[in-house]
Amino acid sequence: MSDELIRLPGAMEPVTRPGIQHHRCEHPGCCKNAGWGFAKPRQTPHWFCFEHRADGERFL
Repeated sequence: MSDELIRLPGAMEPVTRPGIQHHRCEHPGCCKNAGWGFAKPRQTPHWFCFEHRADGERFL
């Protein structure tokens, strides 16, 4: 048995973070940027613009 550490390929590569993410409003017919995300824990968020943010309340 050897006491050497096993080095996995790619284990020392830096973690890359995604850049700025742009979301679009999910309201039918609206294509504005969405800054309000609504979701319960561990669920996919739903995104709405300022004008339609009230639609997101049903996802909470």
